[in-house]
Amino acid sequence: NNSYILSFLLVFFVLILLPPAFTINTLSSIESLTISSNRTLVSPGNVFELGFFRTNSSSRWYLGIWYKKVSDRTYVWVANRDNPLSSSIGTLKISGNNLVILDHSNKSVWSTNLTRGNERSPVVAELLANGNFVMRDSNNNDASGFLWQSFDFPTDTLLPEMKLSYDLKTGLNRFLTSRRSSDDPSSGDFSYKLEPRRLPEFYLSSGVFLLYRSGPWNGIRFSGLPDDQKLSYLVYNFTENNEEVAYTFRMTNNSFYSRLFVSFSGYIEQQTWNPSSGMWNSFWAFPLDSQCDTYRACGPYSYCVVNTSAICNCIQGFNPSNVQQWDQRVWAGGCIRRTRLSGSGDGFTRMKNMKLPETTMAIVDRSIGVKECEKRCLNDCNCTAFANADIRNGGTGCVIWTGELEDMRSYATGATDSQDLYVRLAAADIV
Repeated sequence: NNSYILSFLLVFFVLILLPPAFTINTLSSIESLTISSNRTLVSPGNVFELGFFRTNSSSRWYLGIWYKKVSDRTYVWVANRDNPLSSSIGTLKISGNNLVILDHSNKSVWSTNLTRGNERSPVVAELLANGNFVMRDSNNNDASGFLWQSFDFPTDTLLPEMKLSYDLKTGLNRFLTSRRSSDDPSSGDFSYKLEPRRLPEFYLSSGVFLLYRSGPWNGIRFSGLPDDQKLSYLVYNFTENNEEVAYTFRMTNNSFYSRLFVSFSGYIEQQTWNPSSGMWNSFWAFPLDSQCDTYRACGPYSYCVVNTSAICNCIQGFNPSNVQQWDQRVWAGGCIRRTRLSGSGDGFTRMKNMKLPETTMAIVDRSIGVKECEKRCLNDCNCTAFANADIRNGGTGCVIWTGELEDMRSYATGATDSQDLYVRLAAADIV
């Protein structure tokens, strides 16, 4: 009997001593999180934790989400990144049908800012297993019942199952913006954003200046990201339909963490956390080589090649537009045709393993193949090049460029799935 009593007392004391924050991932409409209570929400599976934090060098407080088990504190989302709390008095609570952060004088410094009417049942906020912080009707667990979700408002990090996307119905653009510095989570200079054109692609920019272009998605990867980044447990996906254009990735092995983020120094980086080494490993980062990854490193009708004495090269059938500048390694002027296109007798030079040109002036038809694409290009006097839209299964779809070809580069041969570009030339220039 004594052992029963001892067991009971032990369980009782454990329950008393362990605060509910260790297991609770939900905030009800009558609860709050405060800085002073030190309470946090922890996701099912114990991967993510949400709470208030402050940076090392200041007394400003933020509400954020971080990896619970990663020793090197890594934040994946910050609610009030540009409106920090100036003192250690702060509260997160549900007010009406909104989540709000209140400061020392009960003024709101951040809110979900929803205008939806009264929900029939109480609203709850919940930190999900994948790191998504959602507000939902307490009776509706389904994603369709989310009234608001942090995944719609990324900061500098993309997590598995999270989307970098453009919603064609609502116009919501989910993109990444870097931190100001390693110790300052406020919005920094760099953003990584999807441009939802006819052939969508990502741009890394600083203000109005474009720094790097991913190249369009070719069914396997972005043509400006070479294909040597393969991990068996990391799967990338790109969706394009009437509702959205979306890029996402997922992990097939949950013992590893992975995140894609824009660093405060202007890199897009994918890192994986290896629990055995206890470190973040850089899986890939861009821009890598400052020359060829730089946006429009070479002028029109020229392409960039790493490890050659002259990094910019004219396409076959083109000459430097200014030979003197070209000889001085000033590439901005690009190249011009040797022979004007005549329409009759024009043909193509095939360029292998290319980052496709910028697609601002591209026309896409996914219903036709490469032969029909070539015909269509020859029949359009403005057509300067064509390529497959999708390189899988021998290539499908058709992309036609009209106007100048910009921001191209050539990769070393040996890629298993090459992206080829066919550039239109006059008959005299076809070798």
